[in-house]
Amino acid sequence: MNTGLPLFGNVPHRVADLSPETIAFGRREIELAEHEMPGLMAIRERHAADRPLAGARITGSLHMTIQTAVLIETLLDLGAEVRWASCNIYSTQDHAAAAVVAGRGGDAKDLRGPAVFAWKGETLTEYWWCTAQAFDWPDGRGPNLILDDGGDATLLVHKGVECERAGAVPAPESAENEELAVICSLLAAATEERPGWYREGSLLFPAINVNDSVTKSKFDNVYGIRHSLVDGIMRGTDVMLSGKLAVVLGYGEVGKGAAQSLAGQKCRIVVTEVDPICALQALMDGYQVVRLEDVVDEADIFVTTTGNVRVIGVEHMRRMKRNAIVGNVGHFDNEIDMAGLAAEPGIRRQNIKPQVDAWIFADGRQILVLSEGRLLNLGNATGHPSFVMSSSFANQVLAQLELHQRREDYALGVHVLPKHLDEEVARLHLDKLGARLTRLTPEQSDYIDVPVDGPYKPDTYRY
Repeated sequence: MNTGLPLFGNVPHRVADLSPETIAFGRREIELAEHEMPGLMAIRERHAADRPLAGARITGSLHMTIQTAVLIETLLDLGAEVRWASCNIYSTQDHAAAAVVAGRGGDAKDLRGPAVFAWKGETLTEYWWCTAQAFDWPDGRGPNLILDDGGDATLLVHKGVECERAGAVPAPESAENEELAVICSLLAAATEERPGWYREGSLLFPAINVNDSVTKSKFDNVYGIRHSLVDGIMRGTDVMLSGKLAVVLGYGEVGKGAAQSLAGQKCRIVVTEVDPICALQALMDGYQVVRLEDVVDEADIFVTTTGNVRVIGVEHMRRMKRNAIVGNVGHFDNEIDMAGLAAEPGIRRQNIKPQVDAWIFADGRQILVLSEGRLLNLGNATGHPSFVMSSSFANQVLAQLELHQRREDYALGVHVLPKHLDEEVARLHLDKLGARLTRLTPEQSDYIDVPVDGPYKPDTYRY
């Protein structure tokens, strides 16, 4: 682990900038976001007095944005202690990180906020150092809850326990990719310096999969992507999108949001799919379903959304037209074969501006890759809008409450939030948009055998 930073040693925080101007900028944006996040504000108001997360020590691994700042301060208001790292090397908004570390009413000389380890543009080694710091509580107890977007914090705990049980950490050079090599280096250094430091997190514990809550998957993945995809492409490239041929790889929730986003700019859209149901949905929504190799020579924009690995390979990028735009809003970093692209004979990488690179092939033709294949809506823009993230993060808070207050109700395994809590998250956002719900009459409730106050749909219902 060559970061020039101590792996252990009670590092209080690590952010890019704690200047008064940056802290004030972050605080102003947090206050704006709070107005657009009615779910989190309602949860704060409901639980401020009883502080139901008292005793919770939460290690967070989630994009350190303005919206996440509102989430963190909600957890604090509910009584939790928090240590935080970002889950993406490019997604941190440095003014958000600064404002959280400073805390409400604080400044660089009077830090009142929690420990945050995040800055935009971390190296992979720095990224995993930050994740390790989020586990290194000053009193040595470690967290009793993890709030994890993408699974890296959970992966680190499980890999640590796996290596401890095996009695050795694999040599970094034996790892199948660069990131696993960094993890092995971290675990080797940590094991030597403080054996078993990851045990407190030690599937080792019950988990709630928030992504399968309707008010997360539909809202974040469809409506959030609908807003933030073209925001990232346009900020990154300043290219006119109207009329361009765009390939959306995958037509799940994220793919549907991506297609709607590009359609709003009047792109000509085609979709690739492996799932016949999703393919049929794309056709019924008016999009032709194709194979990537049939359009790779002529398309202008490629957006991966699948959650799968190597959806765009170097063999596809070799055939793309000059200045084709390649980006990802699906899984964090492996949908586009960046390692294969970097290993292409004669390839050159020319940085245009932060998170925008021209990759120039030996024949002189070039393509534009956004955010090195990581999430372009966060790397090239600021991610989803506050209102959508209020819905997603309300689920996160409710999940923390469930695991903290009712842990005995959750057996070892992966769970989803109960339906009535999913509906409650939606309910918390209706007044903001002026909605007035119709209420079932007792007769109607009896007729369809649904309680007047819900839940209104069975768990098998697909919205």
